[in-house]
Amino acid sequence: MTRLLRNTMVLAALTACGVDGADQGDISEADAEPGFESPVLTNPESPVEYPLDLFEQEVEASVILRLYLTEQGTVVPESTRVAESSGYPQLDSAALAGVSSMSFAPARQDGRPVATLFLQPIHFKHPARSESGGLP
Repeated sequence: MTRLLRNTMVLAALTACGVDGADQGDISEADAEPGFESPVLTNPESPVEYPLDLFEQEVEASVILRLYLTEQGTVVPESTRVAESSGYPQLDSAALAGVSSMSFAPARQDGRPVATLFLQPIHFKHPARSESGGLP
């Protein structure tokens, strides 16, 4: 794989994880609690690999994962599930495979770290399509 293609895929996958914090997932009841702060993804780069064949086809879709974090911000792997499929098994699998490398600042309740169950969207966006409007 060429370096340019790899860098483009990393950029697309970086968008996939919402590393900029713009699209963090959560469970709505948790947000309704006063003093609750959702967990924050802290990876500087996305740990999610955009499957090469779907990237080359410019396939875009989103996967929503259900994750459980300890009060230290560690993902409990056996709790991870696909809450909403992308419709593409390869994208769902890629999102699940990236979870073990995701780092989070823990959720907080009144300033104290707490364990929480939440939803984390993973958006697979192709740069060529996203520049022209993204998902149809």
